[in-house]
Amino acid sequence: MNTCILVVDDEMDILDFVQPFLNEEGYDVRTTTSGSIFQHVKHDHLDLILLDVLLHEKDGRIICQQLKTHELTKHIPVILFSAHIGKENALSESLADDFIRKPFDLRDLLEVVKKHLP
Repeated sequence: MNTCILVVDDEMDILDFVQPFLNEEGYDVRTTTSGSIFQHVKHDHLDLILLDVLLHEKDGRIICQQLKTHELTKHIPVILFSAHIGKENALSESLADDFIRKPFDLRDLLEVVKKHLP
């Protein structure tokens, strides 16, 4: 079974270039533009979540806290990304495993992803 990554961002441009890039690297990539992550958690075996901090519907830091404090999802690495906040704030407020600043180079993103996958 391929490693499954969920990418959550309300900017379609981000999803449109991250998904094919990670697919080419051999990952099974799911995407969503909303905070409906928990629907994916129920139906997909997720190995990692890439999560935008500022979503239209909800704050990604709060979603991350919920994921990291729930027994069924606390093991899933969550990498936050944002253009509007810094790494220290994102990590301390969310329990996230890592942070990458937008705009990001796809090779840098891949390096962070690989760091958190077996």
